[in-house]
Amino acid sequence: MLKDNDNFQPYWFAQAMGVEVSAQPNVLQNDIQTDVCIVGGGYTGLWTAINLKQQQPDLDVVVIDKGLCGSGASGRNGGCMLTWSTKYLSMKKLYGEEKAAKLVAASEQAIYEIEAFCKEHKIDAQLRRHGTLYTATNSAQEGSMEGVLAALDKQDINSWQAWEKDKVQLDAGSTAHSEGYYSPAAASVQPAMLARGLKRVAERLGVKVYENTPMEDINIEIPITITTPQADIFAKKVVLALNAWMLEQFPEFKRSVVLVSSDMAITKPVPEKLDAMGLKDGKTVVDSRTFVHYYRSTPDGRLMLGKGGNHFSFANRISKVFDQPSRYQSLLRRSFDRFFPSLADQSFSTTWTGASDRSVTGMPFFGQLKQNKDIVYGLGYSGNGVAQTWIGGKILSSMVLEQQNEWTECGLVSGPKGYFPPEPIRWTGAMMVRNAIRRKEAAEDAGLKPSWLDKQLAKFADAAGKADKG
Repeated sequence: MLKDNDNFQPYWFAQAMGVEVSAQPNVLQNDIQTDVCIVGGGYTGLWTAINLKQQQPDLDVVVIDKGLCGSGASGRNGGCMLTWSTKYLSMKKLYGEEKAAKLVAASEQAIYEIEAFCKEHKIDAQLRRHGTLYTATNSAQEGSMEGVLAALDKQDINSWQAWEKDKVQLDAGSTAHSEGYYSPAAASVQPAMLARGLKRVAERLGVKVYENTPMEDINIEIPITITTPQADIFAKKVVLALNAWMLEQFPEFKRSVVLVSSDMAITKPVPEKLDAMGLKDGKTVVDSRTFVHYYRSTPDGRLMLGKGGNHFSFANRISKVFDQPSRYQSLLRRSFDRFFPSLADQSFSTTWTGASDRSVTGMPFFGQLKQNKDIVYGLGYSGNGVAQTWIGGKILSSMVLEQQNEWTECGLVSGPKGYFPPEPIRWTGAMMVRNAIRRKEAAEDAGLKPSWLDKQLAKFADAAGKADKG
């Protein structure tokens, strides 16, 4: 077993920092005034900063992060750039047919736009736009995509195509798959390299980035004052781009999201073995479970596998669990061996854990603080944020600039669209549902019929799935 380490860094972030030219982080040491202060130096904050400077170069924009940019969720996810297309039915109920269709199209366009952005700004994020496979790994999962694909067809926005079982197994490198659909609108990326690249672009555009500069307090009166350990920031407008870390400072959102881990493992380089298995490109593979398995190869021939829905944080506390090797290594090992029996002798190079802020609807939400409309926020990406934060940046920058456009009117600018029960009911209920899903899916894997109670409890987590049930 891998041991905990006080200096532990998730694999992607450690790799990104290892290739970065060494430079001391810029820490805020003196009081400053600014037009816009963005709190959070991950994807959402950096995309927002970049959008603001591209639209208004003279705007003074500051980004602060309590650690290094990208060291939070942006630098420790699986690096699967997926879209909202499989969530169309949910979005249709939430936002209406027209807005849902536009969000699907925007999320797919984001894949291509991020790729073009990286090329234009010379960000080497190992981005490989080779699409994604959404698969079934037992008979109970088969056919689960039919409903949402029929609805996408009606709107003429369906980028998915059914693949023959043999082709699915060949391209996915595993005979565990019994059905699969492919979409070209997806990619894999080294997530921390993308985040660090966005930081460099933001700085080139004139954004002032202060790392190791946590927000200790915020006075929401005018002028808005953000207190950091060594200095204060006086800002006309503030963007809260903290995602899972939002709840530490703003308890009003405690019941808007639930913090749950997604746990990942990665092998040492085995390029010849992956090539022999059929894993020849950067295609991402996702199965049809509620708490999904997802995997992809890396350019240097490693294989990364992740599984969502493991550790649920009591009272949504960001604990040490999220900054150490995964405590679910045995679960990851069983899943890895099931997908890749030919690699059963291949040990993990490392494991890690990421915090996902899941909303009630499974969709992010944006808004203004009730106490001060000049403070805007966005969170709740629910495990789908690598590409979607591009949209989040468009929304938040439009809100800061007080624009009425397709982004501020897209349906996501609504504040929370639901609340979880208070503690300890929320955590107890989450454990009951999680364990019911595990029993249900274990039964289905074994070709058995799950219990009626487990099936009913599992329905409470339908919004957590990558795709709507058909």
